[in-house]
Amino acid sequence: MLKVLDSLIAVLNKIIVLFSTVAIAVAGCILSWEASARYLFKIPSDWQDEVTIFLLVGATFLSCAWVQQSRGHIGIQALAAILSPRVDRARRVLSDVMSFLFCAFFAWKSCTLLLEAIEDHQISGSAFGAPLWIPYSCMAVGTSLLTLVLLVQILSALSESLSNHSTAHSTSSTS
Repeated sequence: MLKVLDSLIAVLNKIIVLFSTVAIAVAGCILSWEASARYLFKIPSDWQDEVTIFLLVGATFLSCAWVQQSRGHIGIQALAAILSPRVDRARRVLSDVMSFLFCAFFAWKSCTLLLEAIEDHQISGSAFGAPLWIPYSCMAVGTSLLTLVLLVQILSALSESLSNHSTAHSTSSTS
């Protein structure tokens, strides 16, 4: 069951990373256009900063689950080198549990911000006045997906540990 869920999340993450890549490229193009238009052609605009921030916030939050799923975050390799494999596994699980708790709280708060922004029709304070449900929805979806990835990794590690323990126990009792 965990492998199926992990596979489904992996497919979703690949799609999200594709959109995040496009969002970052579009943000770069918008900022390049804005700089060119403002300084070369004297055409000011008031929307580009906010749009690029929304694109970058969306790309960052939506792709964080992919980074975690591929274990692409920065790890403490020095500890892995000096700890025994068993203690290092425990350290990684403890780290994942702590990350899960933080991200679950962050996801919950992001969802409450999203609901408030929708209910109150909140908009940004700029002249552009973009609706705030846009970045809040990226935060809520991204952190919720990250929390789900962490949960799958924790359950997988615990399941693997239990199966290794029962295999080692059954092998030692038959000897």
